[in-house]
Amino acid sequence: MGTWDIGPFDSDTAADFSYRVDEAPAEKRAEVLREAFQEVTSTGDDEFLDSYFAVKAVASAALVAAQCPGGDPVTTAYGPKQPLPELPVELRPLAVAALDRVLGPESELLELWEESDGEEWKAGIRKLRAVLDGANTGSDSSVGEPR
Repeated sequence: MGTWDIGPFDSDTAADFSYRVDEAPAEKRAEVLREAFQEVTSTGDDEFLDSYFAVKAVASAALVAAQCPGGDPVTTAYGPKQPLPELPVELRPLAVAALDRVLGPESELLELWEESDGEEWKAGIRKLRAVLDGANTGSDSSVGEPR
């Protein structure tokens, strides 16, 4: 996996995923994100989560969070170039569940980051989660910080 920084789109896998989002018809883009979350959450907590799926889920979560109060816009050149339609609020709890799985004990992506800038990367993931969870519950603070 070619990774150059800690952001949600700072890897070859995430940049390729952005292209996939752009190539989907506008009315199908939310489904592309939903599938990325389901690829992560459909595995059990005790099953190994491949980093490929985790990276796509993190990128998807960043796109959903960008439309939430307090969310950061995705401005990187490696993110999708096409504008996203308003995303369904039902994606928010799926994104939170996916991020929890990415930060779980059987996550290859977490293992890889813990070998380098793990704390800074985890802080970014927790920030995404807090935005999504706050928007999901109607508040601007996280309920139940993960790990």
